[in-house]
Amino acid sequence: MLHSMTGFASATGNLAPYSWSWELRAVNGKGQDLRLRVPDWVEGLEPQLRKKLAAGTQRGTVTLSLKLAREEGVGALRVNSAHLNAMLGALSQIEDAAMNVGVSLAPSKATDIAALRGVLDASDNEETLTPLLHTLLREADNLIASFNDMRAEEGRALADVLRGQLDEIEGLTAKAQKCATARQQETCETLKRNLDRLLDNADGLDEARLTQELALIAVKSDVTEEIDRLAAHVVAARELLKGGGPVGRKLDFLMQEFNREANTLCAKAQNTDLTRIGLSLKALIDQMREQVQNVE
Repeated sequence: MLHSMTGFASATGNLAPYSWSWELRAVNGKGQDLRLRVPDWVEGLEPQLRKKLAAGTQRGTVTLSLKLAREEGVGALRVNSAHLNAMLGALSQIEDAAMNVGVSLAPSKATDIAALRGVLDASDNEETLTPLLHTLLREADNLIASFNDMRAEEGRALADVLRGQLDEIEGLTAKAQKCATARQQETCETLKRNLDRLLDNADGLDEARLTQELALIAVKSDVTEEIDRLAAHVVAARELLKGGGPVGRKLDFLMQEFNREANTLCAKAQNTDLTRIGLSLKALIDQMREQVQNVE
C-alpha cells in the first residue's frame, strides 16, 4: 500500500483537571522532518512522541502540536526551593551593598518574598502527571493511526492515478515503436536515393566513406533503445506500485529516467509523427512526476 506524504488528523481529550487538543499534519519533504510543539513540563512526553512519529512515518515534514490546559485553581502551591534559594542569595547581596553605602532597607516579610515571581509554583506533581502522560501517549497512538489511515486513503488514490498514467505511457510507447518501424524503412529509402544522386553527380567521390557516414547517420537516428527502455521503465514502475511501502524516492528516480528517454526520443525523431508522440510522452511524464512528489 502506498502512503501519501500529506495528511491531517486532530483530536481532543480531557483527564481532570486537564484538557487538551491535538493537531497532526504533514506535507511533502525530501526526508523525515519531525517538528513537535508540546508542553515541556510533562516529563518524558516529547521523546516518546517523537519515537512514535518516527516509527509511523518514513518521509515528509510532520508537525505535531499539543495544546494542554489545566483547570484554574486546581493544584496545590509548592515552594520552588531552587528559585527561592537563588532569590534569598540575591536579596542578601542587595542588603550588604546597601549597608556599605549607608542605605537602610526595610526588613523583608515572608509574604513579600512569596510574592516574588517563581518562588511559589502551582505546578503539578508526579501523582497527577504520570496518569496524564500515559493517557496522552495512548491518545497519540490513536491520533497517528487516524493520520496514517488518511495518508493510506490518499495513497490508494495516487496509486490509481499513477497506474492510469503508466497505461497511457505504455500506449504511447507502442505507437512510437510502430512509427519508428515505419520511419526506418522510409529513412533507408531516402538515404539510398540521396546516395545514388551523389554518386551520379560527383566524380572521384569515395563511395565507401560516404556509405560509412550515411550508416552512422542511420545509427544516430535509431530510437530502438529508447523505446525499449521506456517499456522497461513501465514494468519497473508497476512493480514498485505493486510492492507498496515507502517507494517515493525510487519512483522519483524512475521519473528522471522516463524523462531522459523521452527527451532523447524527441531529439532523434526526425519525423513529425514520432516527434508528436515524444512530446506527448514528455507532457505525460511531467504530470506523473508531479503525482510522484506526493508519494512517501
